[in-house]
Amino acid sequence: MSNALAIAHVTQALALLLESNLGPEFGEAVKVEPRKPPAEPPAEPTISVFLYQVTPNASQRNNDLPTRASDGRLVKRPAAALDLHYLISAYGEETELVGQRLIGAVVRALHEIPILPKDVIEQAGERPYLAGSDLAEAVQRVRFTPTVMDIDETSKLWGMLHQTPYSLSVVYQASLVFIDGRETPVPAKPVERPEVRVLPFGAPGAPVPPTAADATTTDAPERAVEKSATKSATKSDAKATAEPPAEPPAKAPAKTATKSPAKKAPAKAPARGRRTAQPSRPTRARGTGAGGGSEDTQN
Repeated sequence: MSNALAIAHVTQALALLLESNLGPEFGEAVKVEPRKPPAEPPAEPTISVFLYQVTPNASQRNNDLPTRASDGRLVKRPAAALDLHYLISAYGEETELVGQRLIGAVVRALHEIPILPKDVIEQAGERPYLAGSDLAEAVQRVRFTPTVMDIDETSKLWGMLHQTPYSLSVVYQASLVFIDGRETPVPAKPVERPEVRVLPFGAPGAPVPPTAADATTTDAPERAVEKSATKSATKSDAKATAEPPAEPPAKAPAKTATKSPAKKAPAKAPARGRRTAQPSRPTRARGTGAGGGSEDTQN
């Protein structure tokens, strides 16, 4: 957390970080100015650090709500989360490609040191116009991330800089920067004395024990659920007892084939015009015996 000087402090610290990491590569001092690109390009190696936009951070935008209690008392100090957008331009002798060499050194330095070091913040805070800044005590460190800008966005950005010629530049975003409110939250009242009381039921100030009616009313839904569950279980058991599990039907014993008595065919009626043979009847022959009687003989 930091105060309202955090934005200017980050800009000055970024310029100091670039200045300390660019000089040895060229063999001569590189001037780093925390201002907008100049209208007249300088001849000596120069880098301009221009803060062209400040936007609220989307991830921490409403992270500090609510800050006050229902009675209006300040509970938490409000903090604004911001992102800073920088345009870093390089100037120098074009025939020696000084500007391109400077831009390469800027990209390398911010890629190696993406987080603003604490010693650089403290060194930048020694400026008299940043004497009251407390950015060095902030818990959240500022991180620099390169931003991609197309031709349309670049032309709009440089079009806002009136009578300023275009120069090779890169864009970086610095996040996250917090700006705290000035009010100090009112601390909560401390506990003066702890008091623990143990009272039996019926004593003055003791809680009222639950009555039987309340317990019955409270337990009624649970009992109804248990009753319905018991009833359904009983029905299931009775159904299982009444209906034993079906077994595969046993094969019927093979029937022994018995011959039925043959039915007599009905006698055919005699054909007309034909005589049927009559069965022969026994004839008796009469003879005369010795006694003068007759004797029948059966053929």
